[in-house]
Amino acid sequence: MRELSELGADHGLFGPGSVTWRVMGEPVLMVGGVRALLLQALHPRSMWGTAQNSELMDPSAAWARLTRTVEFVRVRTYGTEEDVERVGRRVRRLHAKLTGLDMRTGETFPIDDPENLLWVHMGEVDSYLDVARRAGVPLTAEDADSFVDEQRRAAEVVGLDPADVPATVAEMDEYYAGMRRRIWACREAREGLRRMFSPAVPRHLLPLKLAAPAVGTLTVATLPRWARRMYGLPGLPTSDLAATLTLKGLYRTSLVVPERYRYTPDAQRARRLTREHENSLATWSIAS
Repeated sequence: MRELSELGADHGLFGPGSVTWRVMGEPVLMVGGVRALLLQALHPRSMWGTAQNSELMDPSAAWARLTRTVEFVRVRTYGTEEDVERVGRRVRRLHAKLTGLDMRTGETFPIDDPENLLWVHMGEVDSYLDVARRAGVPLTAEDADSFVDEQRRAAEVVGLDPADVPATVAEMDEYYAGMRRRIWACREAREGLRRMFSPAVPRHLLPLKLAAPAVGTLTVATLPRWARRMYGLPGLPTSDLAATLTLKGLYRTSLVVPERYRYTPDAQRARRLTREHENSLATWSIAS
């Protein structure tokens, strides 16, 4: 992705001043990314469609698929409009060609069914926001609503109509309340949960495998209680408290690390542009 330095340049879907740029670069949000996968897996058709059309259930290829997903999120968050349209077009074309098999009814369904796309989208939004807020990333209630609203632009990238996507935290909560009657942990979802604690990773990333049990335990504890119960796990308030305290500890610890090491190059650039944006607004305010 080409380097952008001037404030008037193409900053893609979000840009300086967005809550998305302020939040998404924090290292603790990696927990949110994994949490999203576990939440998304609770929609049976979403899980079946993914398992039947990808290397997700193939240990030797799962890491490569995860890497592609991370790259998609990176470009969608920090890329130019051209970058975002390029990756979005590729994803939409791929999804349009694929179908899944409903293991209950034998019915074939399109992978890009709006319900499936919306469920996956909301899993990301809820997970990133929940982890950020519980970790202590500075966010007001208005910021939280703005984050949910901004993510409707991301929803459009995969083919959703932004008008059909929750735009506030309250609307998101209402969405989940309505969906809980229609979801559960299918066999593939439970298998994915088990494999999260001992993932297949390239040899040079073996330390990640050693850390997987601890990361997995924390991630599961960040799920909503109802989601943990669907996986057959305890949904105790004490688990919520322990997860929140751990997230706060991780976030506070990360703050002592210099920015050049704490953030990815994209996040560093976003923070620099955000500071320039804030300085320009302050200068304009003084001048006026």
